[in-house]
Amino acid sequence: MVKKSIEITPHIENLYGSRDENLDLMEGSLHVHIDLLSDSIDVSGPSPQNVDRVAQIFADFDHLQRAGVLLHNGELTALLKLVVADPTATLRGLVDSGKQRTATGVKRMVNPRSANQKKYVEAIEQNDMTFGIGPAGTGKTYLAVAMAASALMAKKVSRIILVRPAVEAGEKLGFLPGSLQEKVDPYLRPLYDALYDLIDKVKVDKMLETGTIEIAPLAFMRGRTLNDAFIIMDEAQNTTIEQMKMFVTRLGNNSKAVITGDFTQIDLPNPKRSGLLNAMEVLDGVDGIQFCRFEDVDVVRHHLVQRIVRAYDTYTREQQLPLDLGTEAAIETSRVATSAPARKQRPTQ
Repeated sequence: MVKKSIEITPHIENLYGSRDENLDLMEGSLHVHIDLLSDSIDVSGPSPQNVDRVAQIFADFDHLQRAGVLLHNGELTALLKLVVADPTATLRGLVDSGKQRTATGVKRMVNPRSANQKKYVEAIEQNDMTFGIGPAGTGKTYLAVAMAASALMAKKVSRIILVRPAVEAGEKLGFLPGSLQEKVDPYLRPLYDALYDLIDKVKVDKMLETGTIEIAPLAFMRGRTLNDAFIIMDEAQNTTIEQMKMFVTRLGNNSKAVITGDFTQIDLPNPKRSGLLNAMEVLDGVDGIQFCRFEDVDVVRHHLVQRIVRAYDTYTREQQLPLDLGTEAAIETSRVATSAPARKQRPTQ
């Protein structure tokens, strides 16, 4: 057994988490034991490397606090999950990477909260076209909008274009009052919400007025060439094959596109005609395009959402919905096996 003592510094208890959940996470993932003593924190375990990794987490957290970086518990726990899962990752390094991605004027740091989110953000940085595929609540759209907002504020692009197919999911567009734009606005509301969460509302409204940020239904993209832009298409599972082909060929010079979707929420009359399913087959392996898949463990909304997603996936498999083999196989790639049960929490110290 290897043992290391860590000095107790002011407010280090903020690292422990609610009911010591962050300490439990480190103990369970790195196979160490953490003793909270009156004058020190003792970390012991069979692996010197893992004991050192825990000590590094404490040191990094102390450094960040002294630098004025205050991580709320949900964000901190998510970052710690990345650190314990990846031996090359450090808490300080992840925060510094988030700062580098976040331009002045963006209210929130662009920080992935899971291993798949980290791969997704890196894919967006490294490729001209990225597909994010997975269940609701995994951050596909929010991270894409965050990356777009940061690129715009850093003047890497001159505009953001946010696109959604206006597919009727049990509702009638014609029944809604107002102009065509007013009719499709409800379908685009999640994109507005993400923008307002990232950039000051007054700035967003001004950029919407000047066209620096454009939010439009997919039908408005036909015939256009989108230069010097960060383009995001949300709910891409509801595009037809023809619409998807039209959209991916709009990409112009100095532009980047992110396409997000969830195979389990196809609202098309014929799910086998989903443009996202077809794009997976046609574009797989094309240089400059990367597909990123999310799982229910990547859900970053309320913890209940993760269990809801898992329950619906289980129900769908049990019902054996009548999909052709190609569609069923593609949908299955977006699912994940049921996660292991949560570790039992220790009593509050």
